[in-house]
Amino acid sequence: MGFPDAQKLLENTRREVNAGESFFEFRLDYLPAPEQGLAVIRKFLAGHPDGCILATCRRHQNHGKFNGSVEDQIRILDAALDAGARAVDIEIESAENAVSRLETLRGKGMLLLSYHNYDGTPSPEAVLRRMVRIPADGYKIVTTARKPSDNSRILALTKSHSRTPLIVLAMGETGFPTRVLSTAWGGMFTYAAPNSAEGTASGQVSARVLRHLYRAEKFSRAAKIYGVIADPVRHSISPAVHNRAFQAHRIDAVYLPFLVQPAQLKDFFILAESLPVAGFSVTIPHKQKIIRYLDAVDPLARRIGAVNTVWKKAGKWRGGNTDADAVTIPLARKLRLSKSSVLVVGNGGAARSAAYALIGSGAKVSIVGRNPDRVRSLARACGAESLLREQLNGRKFDALVHATPLGMFPHPEACFFPDSIPAELVFDMVYNPLETTLLRHAALQGSTVISGLQMFLEQASRQFEIWTGGSAPRSVMERAAIEALAPAC
Repeated sequence: MGFPDAQKLLENTRREVNAGESFFEFRLDYLPAPEQGLAVIRKFLAGHPDGCILATCRRHQNHGKFNGSVEDQIRILDAALDAGARAVDIEIESAENAVSRLETLRGKGMLLLSYHNYDGTPSPEAVLRRMVRIPADGYKIVTTARKPSDNSRILALTKSHSRTPLIVLAMGETGFPTRVLSTAWGGMFTYAAPNSAEGTASGQVSARVLRHLYRAEKFSRAAKIYGVIADPVRHSISPAVHNRAFQAHRIDAVYLPFLVQPAQLKDFFILAESLPVAGFSVTIPHKQKIIRYLDAVDPLARRIGAVNTVWKKAGKWRGGNTDADAVTIPLARKLRLSKSSVLVVGNGGAARSAAYALIGSGAKVSIVGRNPDRVRSLARACGAESLLREQLNGRKFDALVHATPLGMFPHPEACFFPDSIPAELVFDMVYNPLETTLLRHAALQGSTVISGLQMFLEQASRQFEIWTGGSAPRSVMERAAIEALAPAC
């Protein structure tokens, strides 16, 4: 916890105690004078003697805020132990310049040595060899993940050095999986942001999210790992929905968001094999390119040319497409597809799934999008009519299926149709926000609307069933989705 005011540090710590937390890192270097934190430690422990405090006073040379010398740093940490802190964290750069003073600290509490790399993930083994030259009660190695496989490289330390007390993490959104998995893999503890304030490192989420959404303390080292690969991935509600479903069925599993940039698909499979990952959802921008990395693809997904669901079976990666039924099932509740004209907006993986599914159901399909060449290519492949945007003037369709990212969080104001929408029924695949600009405009003009949430729940339920072999707890998943979307609505 890092606050620039001693009173705020105390107030927020007490607030976290009321939320059920008991272990805190005090970043003394965030205070105008780190010594102010000593009184906070005493006051807090006077009212909460069971609380556990780890005191840190990181120097500015090592990305902290303390401008004093190494000698001053050690003096402050020593005083923090005298005030009641149970452990102190000192960066390896300081420790190497004051080895003789460290045993004094160890005599009063736990000593953690820490290494931080804000640029990337160098050889974790080499870093650990450097650190264990100095005796300590724990070794914290924190790097920055630049690609998915950096997660497995840093987590592998806990397996290869199981007798060494380690805390291992990778910072950044790409490194988020390490924050969830590290303790199950043998790490001493992990780091989270306060529930009431922002964290002190990139990629931190609140303690409440780690405990209740990801159940970081509940799943075992043998838990099956699932997730979603996307770029961006932060907006996805899939972790909230699938983790709640696993919890409802008491399945030892966890579902994680994996940030995978367009050029990192091959690298993601290095991570997937090493964790190992049992299955994952695929969304923008990977639904088409993922096929080249799979051992087997279901006939429907092969015909569509897009995969949104991957699973491991008999040592082989298999892909399928649950988007197709998730488009036709909600539409079929509103109209007879075999007698309907449908306009599909888009030309990516989601649009391909929609177009093939609708044509397979007997609908007359037209396609429009922002890339005319790709629209024509998709229309030729599936037997649909291709249209330019200006050709929509005067046209009317029984239904419209919007399959582009326009209007998706964090840019909810975007909309493909600035004026009237040429359909009596409008189905938006975008589910975040729950009511998109497109759906709002459609409702105002009197059209019937179907939110992307209905499609999301259909395809997510089918994914759950493919991965687990059991029936999906649909009502549980729907409640979790609505709760996850509530802040953005």
